[in-house]
Amino acid sequence: MPARHWLIKTEPESYSIQHLAREPDQTTFWNGVRNYQARNTLRDDMRVGDRLLFYHSSADPPAIVGTAVVVQAGYADHTARDPQSKYYDPKATDQNPIWFMVDVRLERIFAEPLPLERLRSVPALKDMELLRRGSRLSVQPVRPAEFETVLQLAGAERRTTGAPKTKKPAPKTKTGARPKAASPRKPRRGSA
Repeated sequence: MPARHWLIKTEPESYSIQHLAREPDQTTFWNGVRNYQARNTLRDDMRVGDRLLFYHSSADPPAIVGTAVVVQAGYADHTARDPQSKYYDPKATDQNPIWFMVDVRLERIFAEPLPLERLRSVPALKDMELLRRGSRLSVQPVRPAEFETVLQLAGAERRTTGAPKTKKPAPKTKTGARPKAASPRKPRRGSA
């Protein structure tokens, strides 16, 4: 099945694309989504290799700032079961997790953000979900032609495959062991 395309929103003061760039392997889990429609997309629709537009909402100006790729399909959002988390949901259990997340890896940060106002001026994007009045979902579908248009606007190179890049093994420490990724990571996102 060919890769699909999505847009994920985050508030940059909470978790920005620069935060993602600093993560081990430039990878993190996309947690804290607490809207049922967006949850269903994470749980049922996103697959490994799907490509993402990374959008900074509540920014001045709001803008698409880069791309990422899904590297782990939907699984239970553990922060929903953590009473210390701001994403805690007392109804979530191991048997009925309710909320889901995916893992994402950074592909690229655009040299210049693509502000919402600029996107609205592009005829090829006139039907893009992000630009519809009242569209507030934090996870949205993006048509392939819209994704390619955004990449062209950003001056980004077109990738010919949606498969994630092969990651290089972590460098060995002085003892010869490979360092383990920090786990569990702190909660990041929390909008709808």
